[in-house]
Amino acid sequence: MNGTLTETAADQVAPEASTRPAPHAAARPVERVGVVGSGTMGAGIAELCAVSGLDVRLAVSREASLTSAPRRIAAALDRRVAKGKLAPAERDAAVARISVTTDLGELADRQLVVEAIPEDEALKTELFATLDKVVDEDAVLASTTSAISITRLARAATYPRRVVGIHFFNPVSSMPLVEVVPTLLTDESVRERVEVFLAEQLGKQPIPSGDRSGFVVNALLVPYLVAAVRMVESGFASAEVVDQGMQLGCGHPMGPLRLCDMVGLDVVAAAAEALYGEFREPLYAPPPLLSRMVESGLLGRKTGRGFYEYP
Repeated sequence: MNGTLTETAADQVAPEASTRPAPHAAARPVERVGVVGSGTMGAGIAELCAVSGLDVRLAVSREASLTSAPRRIAAALDRRVAKGKLAPAERDAAVARISVTTDLGELADRQLVVEAIPEDEALKTELFATLDKVVDEDAVLASTTSAISITRLARAATYPRRVVGIHFFNPVSSMPLVEVVPTLLTDESVRERVEVFLAEQLGKQPIPSGDRSGFVVNALLVPYLVAAVRMVESGFASAEVVDQGMQLGCGHPMGPLRLCDMVGLDVVAAAAEALYGEFREPLYAPPPLLSRMVESGLLGRKTGRGFYEYP
């Protein structure tokens, strides 16, 4: 993830873009959604959309994911059934609404495509350039990045007016908030359409954010998380003590180190690097301990070990 400063709006428009019509973003319901990436966020978004009655096409990068991704989504739905949050018939219907492919060309008929690949700006930019050629110009292209500038991603599109950030939170199925991040070039009708889609079709609470690294939530959250890591790194307090302090002293439902483990230490580090790259404020810089843990593959719950162990 790179965190270079956002360029001026004039530099972001392709030479011919200003003479082309804006994409037609009529406020019609979204019926066909594409999701690129089957990690925690991508699978969660696909699951949410399928449960909400939408036709979902999930694009994956590996042949193995053609079977493993649907299996993980089905397991997540099974857990919701076991908790009484979903009826078996609803689970079966949701599973039937999800198709999986390794061919981005099969997203051509999607009305909204959400990118949820790893936090690597070069990879995301390359993907947006490909999607821009695949989907119809009426389709909305969205990224669920937690820290990368949406403007820089939009530069890869012929029609930057239809590009917007849609930042979901983990776990997608239960977290109500979604940040909607238009750029200076995003068409107002696209922003409105996305907000209606999130609120009325997915049952989420959208909030607007300006397009700057970290948006609203992570610009506040990441300095708090890395401060907790620094406290552990310095030996001043253990992870357990820090987490107890914030849970019992501040009423937080989860301490910062357990939250790092849940989010993924690689995701936290990438967000910190992007924030530091944009603002150059020391409070955003990832601590050496965080970087070493990521390099060691100690990423939290998803690898079985982070600040805590998960058998």
